[in-house]
Amino acid sequence: MTIPQQPGPTPVTSPGGSQPASGPRDVLGAAAQPPGVGAFDEHHPPAAELVADCVHCGFCLPTCPTYLLWGEEMDSPRGRIYLMKQGLEGEPLSDSMVTHFDRCLGCMSCVTACPSGVQYDRLIEATRQQVERRHSRGPRDRALRAAIFALFPYRRRLRLLRGPLRAYQATGLPRLVRRNGLLRRLAPTLATVESLAPRLGRAARPPQRVAAVGTRRAVVGMLTGCVQGAFFPEVNAATARVLAAEGCDVVILPDRQGCCGALSVHNGREEEARRFARRMLDTFAAAGIDYFVVNAAGCGSTLKEYGDLLRDDPRYAALAADFAGKVRDLCEVLVELGPVATRHPLPVTVAYHDACHLAHAQGVRAQPRRLLRDIPGLELREIADPEICCGSAGIWNILHPGPAAELGDRKARTVLATGARLLVTANPGCLMQVAASVTRAGGDIALAHTAQVLDASIRGRGVEELLHQRTPS
Repeated sequence: MTIPQQPGPTPVTSPGGSQPASGPRDVLGAAAQPPGVGAFDEHHPPAAELVADCVHCGFCLPTCPTYLLWGEEMDSPRGRIYLMKQGLEGEPLSDSMVTHFDRCLGCMSCVTACPSGVQYDRLIEATRQQVERRHSRGPRDRALRAAIFALFPYRRRLRLLRGPLRAYQATGLPRLVRRNGLLRRLAPTLATVESLAPRLGRAARPPQRVAAVGTRRAVVGMLTGCVQGAFFPEVNAATARVLAAEGCDVVILPDRQGCCGALSVHNGREEEARRFARRMLDTFAAAGIDYFVVNAAGCGSTLKEYGDLLRDDPRYAALAADFAGKVRDLCEVLVELGPVATRHPLPVTVAYHDACHLAHAQGVRAQPRRLLRDIPGLELREIADPEICCGSAGIWNILHPGPAAELGDRKARTVLATGARLLVTANPGCLMQVAASVTRAGGDIALAHTAQVLDASIRGRGVEELLHQRTPS
């Protein structure tokens, strides 16, 4: 599989190759059939007015990972919007249609690229909810998704994996498994999961609260997360220390936190996501927080949309909207408050990787770069094609291991080309995906979360602590 040269904008075509019809069959015209007749039911289908915003200009094409992979019109954002239009006009939800919707990574790079302001994020989210309600998947796909959602949103279940995984890593078997390639040939999904697992150390239990250092400037809640909490507890510890050093009382409540619902939202599991969201709101309802701070990009984008997720819930709608207004990425809140803690030098070259749900879904690009550049001695280097997803995309790399590996390999090449000694990003999925891809490429680079770099500078720990976090061999 090869990635074609980036094409220029071209007119959208239907799966059969013809130009899409207009006039009497327009999605807003009289001949359009109501939702429920075709692919979608009447519960929040993709909105016809949002579908009509797409003018088929093609500016999304060079930024879409799946279009770059396959060069297939229906695997581009405007192609998928055309399929949504067909569904609204009466076409059934076919296996082919679902395949194209499933292939979308949900990276939202197209949202950033679109000159017409098409809200593709809202369209694909609504469409995936329809798919999960109205489409019958095959046995293997159902089983895989059931296993994923029985594990990943539950931090206690994830923690149970830590012991066996640490024991497996201590045997040296991971190096052998990856070197002979047999597992990837026989069970690519299992091989992907194995390659993504980070090297685990001991995990300290998070405290209930962390007091501000010096004058208190804000009271903030902090998300511990599912994957972040189980596999990257050091990132949460660094996040709490940085917030405290900048004058924040940090309310964590680790025993009461559950999943925020991000994985469920991004995969169309609406009722499950609402259940997780209600629990999160109940946990922090009486905490008296000024902000709710998130250090995982995918979680942050979902938490900021709680108001929309629970808009139909008479008990939680107002609470969800108010809570969503307090959600900030770590870098956002640090820039809003302004620095008070001294930054000590970190003489290191850093490549910063934009996590898709931070850069595209939340529009947070300048803040992490500003915080990193303010560290004395740190040299920030940009990665080529930053808008192209690394292939993680929540669970997309597990559902589509082959294409995800190709996107990861592309990202690894651009990362290694910077010559930086340290790769920094703000999402656990990205850290795991890029680490696995760099290892596959035979490269060597340390990886860290933005919070860990800031923490090392504030505490004067020196750069060697960060450079110790190598990609797995």
